[in-house]
Amino acid sequence: MPAHMKRTLFSPYLSPDGNQLRFSARVFETDANLKRDELLKKIRAELPSELGLAPEQFQLSGMLVLYNNLLQSLFQSQILSLGAVFGAILVMFIILFRSIKLALVAIAPNLIAAPMVLGLMGFLGIPLDIMTITIAAISIGIGVDNTIHYVLRFRDELPADGDYGNAMHRAHGAIGLALYYTTLTIALGFSIMTLSEFMPTIYFGLLTALAMTIALLANLMVLPILLKSFKPFGAQA
Repeated sequence: MPAHMKRTLFSPYLSPDGNQLRFSARVFETDANLKRDELLKKIRAELPSELGLAPEQFQLSGMLVLYNNLLQSLFQSQILSLGAVFGAILVMFIILFRSIKLALVAIAPNLIAAPMVLGLMGFLGIPLDIMTITIAAISIGIGVDNTIHYVLRFRDELPADGDYGNAMHRAHGAIGLALYYTTLTIALGFSIMTLSEFMPTIYFGLLTALAMTIALLANLMVLPILLKSFKPFGAQA
């Protein structure tokens, strides 16, 4: 074989000692049915069974493997980090409110937004990627901030007559409006991303705005009901 043909056809894919050979294959990353992790597992399983290769005789590499490893790492860290975050928030609530009962009541609404958005993504077939996987953390951050504002305002309003129902109406009329306008402004800001031509950016903008809206509704609807039902401040009515 002429040297120039050898350099073109073999040299880029063959190690200098001739003991290793690299095969390159293209994968359609834009295919809606592509499941990277399942594809790589299938290749690793069929290379030994179909070609008789030992596991130590081959190694998969490339951008597909790198991106899949990155996503799998994000999935695992997301689960661990969300558990750690809720634990840290509960401890912070206990220190801030000085009441375990109130801390448990306050953290409950924050358990709603992230699962609802992630469940909706699964129902609609929207994949988790580097951008959409951060939505849960953002919704928790906004939700916790709203919870603290509402609980503190509710606590300030309650001593006026000791009635949880009246305190709820006064808190809604004061801090409730502030939370509404703040969340609406931020949600509209994230919605601007829908003007992008990059689908992950569009998903991120829409789902983040939705998560913030759900977090707001949880704090204005679920949290007052829990406060009135469990009466963590010990009022009479």
